[in-house]
Amino acid sequence: AWRVWNQEMALELIDTLVEDSCSLPEIFRCIQVGLLCVQQLPDDRPNMLSVVMMLSGESALPQPKQPGFLIEVHNEGHPSSSKNESCSANEMTVTLLEAR
Repeated sequence: AWRVWNQEMALELIDTLVEDSCSLPEIFRCIQVGLLCVQQLPDDRPNMLSVVMMLSGESALPQPKQPGFLIEVHNEGHPSSSKNESCSANEMTVTLLEAR
């Protein structure tokens, strides 16, 4: 979502069934508020009161900063790979915590 938002192609994030039944400005506002809520620095994230105000208001919203969970893979300098490759088929990871 972050990459698509930055490329100004947020329309690609919207399911066509939702797109036909909702206001596009409202959908874009929800996406933007969601991205504000996952910014890397906790101090940059809005509190819940601010989120409610942002979703119910029509005032301009700040531009979201990079999310804290964004992981980009760069294979620069790795001789065996000439392109970015993921370690998993669907680019998802699973972390299992085990007690000692």
